[in-house]
Amino acid sequence: MDQDTYCTAERELLEAVSRITTFSTTNPSDEEQNQPKAEISCQVRKENPGKDDLQDSSASLSPNSSMTTKELQEYWRNEKRQCRQVKLLFEIPSTRIVEHHLSKYVMYKIIILQTGSFDSNKSVVERRYSDFEKLHRNLLEEFSEEMEDVTFPRKTLTGNFTEEIINERKLAFKDYLRLLYSMKYIRRSKKFIDFLTRPELQEAYGCLRGGQYTKALEIFLEVIGLQERLTRGSPASIVPTLCAIMVCHKDLENPASAFEYGEKALSRLRMHSSHRYYIPLLETMITLAYELGKDFLSLQEKLEEWKAKKDPIRVFTLKELAVREYVQ
Repeated sequence: MDQDTYCTAERELLEAVSRITTFSTTNPSDEEQNQPKAEISCQVRKENPGKDDLQDSSASLSPNSSMTTKELQEYWRNEKRQCRQVKLLFEIPSTRIVEHHLSKYVMYKIIILQTGSFDSNKSVVERRYSDFEKLHRNLLEEFSEEMEDVTFPRKTLTGNFTEEIINERKLAFKDYLRLLYSMKYIRRSKKFIDFLTRPELQEAYGCLRGGQYTKALEIFLEVIGLQERLTRGSPASIVPTLCAIMVCHKDLENPASAFEYGEKALSRLRMHSSHRYYIPLLETMITLAYELGKDFLSLQEKLEEWKAKKDPIRVFTLKELAVREYVQ
């Protein structure tokens, strides 16, 4: 890169950092003041990065190649997005009555939308009354104080399947989810996240264990977007799902797609080298990189560095870890 090109890239990077810094230091609106600071905070390494910082940013993002100016701009755009709290909206537009053997119940269709997003970003799940009831009991056990004023629609002895009662519950459950999500500790809790994702993940992992990789992949790809939005402050928590997607692609002989999701998983484990998925993930990425003709030396160095620091222990393969997830 010649001097003029480098100066141009550096100037654009400085402008991007300046925009981010301005965003994070501007006086917040009334709505933002009511939000937890942790939700809207972002970190900028330095206000005036020098040449070394530009190189460090490139190295952390793309260990296999130098970043172009366009890639740097995209990186800082993504960093700026991290400063904004992701807000979700809950809608229950429809229901269906299910009759199964001797049981009969109503399934409520829940649509989860990201504020300001298009329909392509929505997630759709179905839950029955007993699922909501179980969630409420679980939350009361852990968040009794926060749940003190939260009301839950009670069951009636008769009329549970009338149009009037079903419509009332649609509105009640919508308000119920909105209220739960408005409380920081509840929306971040495992119990709330499990309510919205666990049934689908259990089905997907069941398909994976049964060798139904196409079906498993379809479900994983549907749920991963919702997981990312629900676990925004805990990036490592979605690593198992990313690795499961990676396993499906690998067994479906899509090494390029497997490698892509592997990179996403590794990026979330940069500060979590003790994570149980870290070494199996590195080993699989080395195999894929070799198969795809990519540079695997940096991955190999990370693996050797980890092995030099840790005592030898038995490590499962990535697939062995994946098939053990959600086993009852």
